Parts: sequence; structure tokens; C-alpha cells
Amino acid sequence: MKMITAIIKPFKLDEVREALSDIGIQGMTVTEVKGFGRQKGHTELYRGAEYTVDFLPKLRLEMAVADDQIELAIESLCAAAHTGKIGDGKVFVTAIEQAIRIRTGESGEHAL
Repeated sequence: MKMITAIIKPFKLDEVREALSDIGIQGMTVTEVKGFGRQKGHTELYRGAEYTVDFLPKLRLEMAVADDQIELAIESLCAAAHTGKIGDGKVFVTAIEQAIRIRTGESGEHAL
């Protein structure tokens, strides 16, 4: 099992969710976050005053995926989140040692 953590642009959430649902990924956690990478923020004009926005709004998606679905999940996520512009985001994949469904006590991939 692997944990996929993705940072994406907020307006891409529906496309990513649909793409992952189409391949059988059933659950994910979505968190609103702020950050920057190479994009480094931007300047905005508000009531005549210019100011710098250092941290840009993003979404952090987390999902546990079975080993046999990992490559397809990454490909689908990247294709759905892609705009071709700076700030599209990142995908991180880490190993999961154990997963347990609290309600039933199932463990391992059966808990996903």
C-alpha cells in the first residue's frame, strides 16, 4: 500500500476526483493549504495599494492506494491536474506499513 499526497490548484479538484473515481479510487482527504514553490507568489492591487501574496492557495489531497493501482492512480491524477502552467503542483508517494478500518477491524489492503 502507498499513500499519495498531491498538492494541486483548487479549481482542478473536481477533475482530479472524477479521474480517480473512474479508475476505482474510493476515498481521499482534501485539505485547503497555502504555500509556494517555484511560483513564489505574485503581486495584487487592492484599493490602490500594491501588495505581495507570498503564499498561494492550494489543495492537499491524500489517498491510500493498493500497490497494483498506484501507477494508474498517479497517471490519472497528473493528467487531470495538469494545466501546463507554473504552479500545477506536486505528487509525493510514501509507503504505508499498516491500515486498519476502525468500524470492522479489517486490516491491510482490505481496509482501503
